[in-house]
Amino acid sequence: MSCRIAFLISGSGSNLQALLDACAEGRIEGRPVLVLSNRADAYGLERARRAGVPTATIEHTDFAQRADFDAALAQVLQEHRPDLVVLAGFMRILTPEFVQQFEGRLLNIHPSLLPRYPGLNTHQRALEAGDRETGATVHFVTEQLDGGPAVLQARVPILPGDNAQLLAARVLEAEHKIYPRAVSWFASGRLQLKADQAWLDGQPLPPTGQAHQSGSQPC
Repeated sequence: MSCRIAFLISGSGSNLQALLDACAEGRIEGRPVLVLSNRADAYGLERARRAGVPTATIEHTDFAQRADFDAALAQVLQEHRPDLVVLAGFMRILTPEFVQQFEGRLLNIHPSLLPRYPGLNTHQRALEAGDRETGATVHFVTEQLDGGPAVLQARVPILPGDNAQLLAARVLEAEHKIYPRAVSWFASGRLQLKADQAWLDGQPLPPTGQAHQSGSQPC
Protein backbone atom coordinates (compact mmCIF):
# COMPACT_ATOMS: atom_id res chain seq x y z
CA MET A 1 0.00 0.00 0.00
CA SER A 2 1.43 3.40 -0.97
CA CYS A 3 2.27 5.97 1.66
CA ARG A 4 -0.44 8.58 2.22
CA ILE A 5 1.24 12.00 2.13
CA ALA A 6 -0.18 15.34 3.27
CA PHE A 7 1.58 18.64 2.56
CA LEU A 8 1.56 21.89 4.51
CA ILE A 9 2.30 25.05 2.52
CA SER A 10 2.19 28.83 2.83
CA GLY A 11 3.38 30.11 -0.54
CA SER A 12 4.21 29.38 -4.15
CA GLY A 13 4.93 25.71 -3.56
CA SER A 14 7.98 25.04 -5.74
CA ASN A 15 9.10 22.27 -3.41
CA LEU A 16 5.54 20.99 -3.42
CA GLN A 17 5.68 20.82 -7.22
CA ALA A 18 8.92 18.84 -7.13
CA LEU A 19 7.33 16.39 -4.71
CA LEU A 20 4.06 16.07 -6.63
CA ASP A 21 6.05 15.41 -9.82
CA ALA A 22 8.09 12.74 -8.07
CA CYS A 23 4.90 11.04 -6.88
CA ALA A 24 3.33 11.19 -10.35
CA GLU A 25 6.47 9.75 -11.93
CA GLY A 26 6.73 6.90 -9.44
CA ARG A 27 9.95 8.15 -7.87
CA ILE A 28 8.06 8.37 -4.56
CA GLU A 29 5.96 5.36 -3.57
CA GLY A 30 3.32 7.65 -2.15
CA ARG A 31 -0.08 9.14 -2.82
CA PRO A 32 -0.73 12.82 -2.11
CA VAL A 33 -3.96 12.98 -0.11
CA LEU A 34 -4.06 16.66 0.90
CA VAL A 35 -2.40 20.02 0.38
CA LEU A 36 -3.26 22.29 3.30
CA SER A 37 -2.36 25.98 3.43
CA ASN A 38 -2.60 28.69 6.06
CA ARG A 39 -3.09 31.24 3.26
CA ALA A 40 -5.92 31.17 0.74
CA ASP A 41 -3.80 33.00 -1.86
CA ALA A 42 -0.94 30.48 -1.77
CA TYR A 43 -0.13 29.49 -5.36
CA GLY A 44 0.73 26.01 -4.16
CA LEU A 45 -3.01 25.36 -3.86
CA GLU A 46 -3.34 25.85 -7.60
CA ARG A 47 -0.45 23.44 -8.18
CA ALA A 48 -2.31 20.88 -6.09
CA ARG A 49 -5.58 21.38 -7.97
CA ARG A 50 -3.83 20.89 -11.29
CA ALA A 51 -2.41 17.64 -9.97
CA GLY A 52 -5.82 16.49 -8.79
CA VAL A 53 -4.90 16.62 -5.10
CA PRO A 54 -7.53 17.68 -2.52
CA THR A 55 -6.85 21.07 -0.94
CA ALA A 56 -7.91 22.89 2.21
CA THR A 57 -7.22 26.29 3.74
CA ILE A 58 -7.15 27.24 7.40
CA GLU A 59 -6.24 30.91 7.80
CA HIS A 60 -4.04 31.36 10.86
CA THR A 61 -5.32 34.93 11.16
CA ASP A 62 -8.73 33.53 12.11
CA PHE A 63 -7.31 32.27 15.41
CA ALA A 64 -6.27 34.35 18.41
CA GLN A 65 -4.09 31.57 19.83
CA ARG A 66 -1.47 29.56 18.00
CA ALA A 67 -2.57 26.42 19.83
CA ASP A 68 -6.11 26.80 18.49
CA PHE A 69 -4.85 27.15 14.93
CA ASP A 70 -2.67 24.07 15.32
CA ALA A 71 -5.58 22.10 16.77
CA ALA A 72 -7.71 22.95 13.73
CA LEU A 73 -4.80 22.07 11.46
CA ALA A 74 -4.34 18.70 13.15
CA GLN A 75 -8.04 17.90 12.95
CA VAL A 76 -8.15 18.38 9.18
CA LEU A 77 -4.97 16.40 8.72
CA GLN A 78 -6.22 13.51 10.83
CA GLU A 79 -9.37 13.32 8.70
CA HIS A 80 -7.13 12.45 5.73
CA ARG A 81 -5.15 9.80 7.67
CA PRO A 82 -1.65 10.70 6.45
CA ASP A 83 1.28 8.37 7.00
CA LEU A 84 3.58 11.34 6.45
CA VAL A 85 3.16 15.11 6.77
CA VAL A 86 5.58 17.13 4.65
CA LEU A 87 6.24 20.81 5.35
CA ALA A 88 6.83 22.39 1.93
CA GLY A 89 7.35 26.06 2.65
CA PHE A 90 5.01 26.17 5.64
CA MET A 91 5.86 29.42 7.41
CA ARG A 92 4.38 28.76 10.82
CA ILE A 93 6.06 27.53 13.99
CA LEU A 94 4.23 24.41 15.18
CA THR A 95 3.28 23.91 18.81
CA PRO A 96 4.68 20.97 20.78
CA GLU A 97 1.18 19.51 20.99
CA PHE A 98 0.90 19.40 17.20
CA VAL A 99 4.35 17.90 16.76
CA GLN A 100 3.60 15.20 19.32
CA GLN A 101 0.52 14.09 17.39
CA PHE A 102 2.60 13.42 14.27
CA GLU A 103 5.88 12.42 15.89
CA GLY A 104 8.10 10.51 13.51
CA ARG A 105 5.85 11.42 10.58
CA LEU A 106 6.85 15.07 10.07
CA LEU A 107 9.52 16.15 7.59
CA ASN A 108 10.78 19.65 6.80
CA ILE A 109 13.45 21.19 4.61
CA HIS A 110 15.52 24.14 5.80
CA PRO A 111 17.72 26.38 3.60
CA SER A 112 20.96 26.03 5.52
CA LEU A 113 23.43 23.40 6.63
CA LEU A 114 21.85 22.74 10.00
CA PRO A 115 22.67 23.15 12.80
CA ARG A 116 23.99 26.41 11.32
CA TYR A 117 21.42 29.18 10.92
CA PRO A 118 18.11 27.87 12.17
CA GLY A 119 15.22 30.27 11.68
CA LEU A 120 14.98 32.98 9.03
CA ASN A 121 17.33 35.01 6.79
CA THR A 122 19.67 32.05 6.38
CA HIS A 123 21.34 33.19 3.17
CA GLN A 124 22.11 36.69 4.38
CA ARG A 125 23.50 35.30 7.63
CA ALA A 126 25.78 32.92 5.71
CA LEU A 127 27.05 35.78 3.54
CA GLU A 128 27.66 38.07 6.50
CA ALA A 129 29.58 35.30 8.27
CA GLY A 130 31.89 34.93 5.28
CA ASP A 131 30.99 31.26 4.78
CA ARG A 132 32.34 29.53 1.70
CA GLU A 133 29.31 27.27 1.35
CA THR A 134 25.74 26.87 2.45
CA GLY A 135 23.02 24.43 1.48
CA ALA A 136 19.82 22.74 2.53
CA THR A 137 18.87 20.13 5.12
CA VAL A 138 15.93 17.73 5.21
CA HIS A 139 15.13 16.87 8.82
CA PHE A 140 12.51 15.34 11.04
CA VAL A 141 10.42 17.94 12.85
CA THR A 142 10.64 17.97 16.63
CA GLU A 143 9.61 20.47 19.26
CA GLN A 144 12.93 22.32 18.81
CA LEU A 145 12.78 24.83 15.95
CA ASP A 146 14.82 23.46 13.02
CA GLY A 147 16.47 21.16 15.52
CA GLY A 148 15.16 17.72 14.59
CA PRO A 149 17.46 14.92 13.41
CA ALA A 150 18.91 15.59 9.96
CA VAL A 151 18.17 13.18 7.14
CA LEU A 152 19.88 14.56 4.04
CA GLN A 153 22.04 17.59 3.26
CA ALA A 154 23.08 19.24 0.00
CA ARG A 155 26.01 21.66 -0.03
CA VAL A 156 26.00 24.73 -2.27
CA PRO A 157 29.13 26.86 -2.80
CA ILE A 158 28.97 30.58 -2.14
CA LEU A 159 30.41 32.33 -5.17
CA PRO A 160 32.08 35.75 -5.52
CA GLY A 161 29.43 38.37 -6.11
CA ASP A 162 26.65 36.34 -4.54
CA ASN A 163 23.83 38.13 -2.78
CA ALA A 164 21.03 36.60 -0.77
CA GLN A 165 18.73 36.35 -3.79
CA LEU A 166 21.24 34.60 -6.05
CA LEU A 167 22.21 32.23 -3.27
CA ALA A 168 18.58 31.47 -2.43
CA ALA A 169 17.88 30.48 -6.04
CA ARG A 170 20.76 28.01 -6.14
CA VAL A 171 19.88 26.53 -2.77
CA LEU A 172 16.29 26.09 -3.93
CA GLU A 173 17.53 24.03 -6.90
CA ALA A 174 19.29 21.75 -4.42
CA GLU A 175 16.14 21.51 -2.31
CA HIS A 176 14.17 20.27 -5.32
CA LYS A 177 16.65 17.40 -5.63
CA ILE A 178 17.02 16.26 -2.05
CA TYR A 179 13.47 16.65 -0.73
CA PRO A 180 11.90 14.09 -3.10
CA ARG A 181 14.75 11.73 -2.33
CA ALA A 182 14.24 11.93 1.43
CA VAL A 183 10.46 11.61 1.12
CA SER A 184 10.92 8.56 -1.10
CA TRP A 185 13.04 6.94 1.62
CA PHE A 186 10.25 7.42 4.16
CA ALA A 187 7.49 6.33 1.79
CA SER A 188 9.28 3.09 0.98
CA GLY A 189 9.90 2.30 4.64
CA ARG A 190 13.65 2.92 4.55
CA LEU A 191 13.65 6.03 6.76
CA GLN A 192 12.54 6.13 10.38
CA LEU A 193 12.84 8.28 13.47
CA LYS A 194 13.99 6.18 16.42
CA ALA A 195 15.10 7.49 19.81
CA ASP A 196 15.53 11.05 18.50
CA GLN A 197 17.77 9.90 15.65
CA ALA A 198 17.16 9.41 11.94
CA TRP A 199 17.73 5.86 10.72
CA LEU A 200 18.12 4.80 7.09
CA ASP A 201 18.10 1.16 6.03
CA GLY A 202 18.45 0.04 9.64
CA GLN A 203 21.48 2.21 10.36
CA PRO A 204 21.65 5.51 12.27
CA LEU A 205 22.50 8.52 10.16
CA PRO A 206 25.24 10.96 11.23
CA PRO A 207 24.21 14.17 13.02
CA THR A 208 24.18 16.13 9.75
CA GLY A 209 22.36 13.40 7.85
CA GLN A 210 23.49 11.73 4.66
CA ALA A 211 25.44 13.93 2.25
CA HIS A 212 23.80 14.36 -1.14
CA GLN A 213 26.09 13.67 -4.05
CA SER A 214 25.43 16.10 -6.88
CA GLY A 215 25.73 13.44 -9.52
CA SER A 216 23.25 11.06 -7.90
CA GLN A 217 19.65 10.58 -8.91
CA PRO A 218 16.99 12.62 -7.05
CA CYS A 219 15.41 9.53 -5.52
